[in-house]
Amino acid sequence: MASMSSFRLAVAAAALLVIGSCATELTFKVAEGSSATSLELVTNVAISEVEVKEKGGKDWVGLKESGSNTWTLKSEAPLKGPFSVRFLVKNGGYRVVDDVIPESFTAGSEYKSGIQL
Repeated sequence: MASMSSFRLAVAAAALLVIGSCATELTFKVAEGSSATSLELVTNVAISEVEVKEKGGKDWVGLKESGSNTWTLKSEAPLKGPFSVRFLVKNGGYRVVDDVIPESFTAGSEYKSGIQL
């Protein structure tokens, strides 16, 4: 009996490793259209909503979906990073990544969220 329990435990552990390795880390790429007053983010996986909070900001500001996995924020005033990002996972809940986009972001740069989806 003990060997059967050990076998089941080994199978369960292997299944968890396979499931965990299938997840993709969410990344945010700053698109070429970004500037001091505009932030355009492209995600590598589909998400439903994206909001950012500027450094020292009290409120989350929603980005508009402007294409497939592309989210845009336009501002009249210069944007202040680093930016925290809150997003809604399709068929899931809200997630927050603090200071994921640095103050000195550059167009074309990609930033990892540390969140597996």
